[in-house]
Amino acid sequence: MIDALIGGRLYGQAEERTGHAGSTFVTCKVRTTTNDGDTIFCNVIAFDDDVQRALLAMGDGDSVALSGALTPKVWIDKQGKTHAAVDLIAHAVLTAYHATRKRNAVRGQANQGGPAHSDDVDDEMA
Repeated sequence: MIDALIGGRLYGQAEERTGHAGSTFVTCKVRTTTNDGDTIFCNVIAFDDDVQRALLAMGDGDSVALSGALTPKVWIDKQGKTHAAVDLIAHAVLTAYHATRKRNAVRGQANQGGPAHSDDVDDEMA
């Protein structure tokens, strides 16, 4: 396995499933683009509760970045053409929501407890 960071868009909806031992996990597909413009589908499985919640909250086409253990694969379509694919056991997730929340937290710390965004100044003065 390869320790990896991938970015792309969720393809379809994430699905919550239950294993044989009763533990829950989430699966989804992420469509990512290579340097030459080809598309690769990444089959994602998440066991971490925070990663599961984040993936289940997302919709088809939402941008996401995931890190975890990656395994390269090859699959053959109906015409006999081979395609690259990857499987990822996700350990961490970053979405637009997470990035905005972290950005606002940093801005709030930089302002030493002040407003997290310049638009918030007007709200506090009202």
